[in-house]
Amino acid sequence: MYHVIMKNIVIVLDNVRSAHNVGSILRTADGLGVRKVIMCGITPYPISDTADDRLPHVAKNAHKMITKTALGAEESVKWEYTHDTHLAIEELKQTHHIVCLEQSPASVIINDFVSGDAPENIALVLGPEVTGISESVLNVADTIVEIPMQGKKESLNVSIAAAIAMYELAKA
Repeated sequence: MYHVIMKNIVIVLDNVRSAHNVGSILRTADGLGVRKVIMCGITPYPISDTADDRLPHVAKNAHKMITKTALGAEESVKWEYTHDTHLAIEELKQTHHIVCLEQSPASVIINDFVSGDAPENIALVLGPEVTGISESVLNVADTIVEIPMQGKKESLNVSIAAAIAMYELAKA
């Protein structure tokens, strides 16, 4: 049975370093009907028609790595780049519930969040794998969610965690 996703989900990538992870997130976003992906800070982003202040070889290399895993989703998913994560979140906060995916003493299990009265408009913030989402970004979140871990490893690859979170939020 075909399921239409009705949530208005926006993804915010805050300093996600890997272009391959960006491409994978774009591909998953396409598959789950995410409305937009906003790439912030040092997050690599594809080449676009808008002004790009990166060196040409840097832009070309980032684009090549992203498209390798995005498989065309960089063209089918609406995306934008902004240098400042806080400005992106501040703008989204006017219309979206800001949800950070991060292990934190303040986090709730994602299943508990979606089983409640999850909002229609959600901005899901994802951060770098090694350091996680910065404290300053976590402080402006409406909710912090985490994926429960069973094994010895404390976390998942950001693109895998993003896929799980997008799926859970979209089906809520």
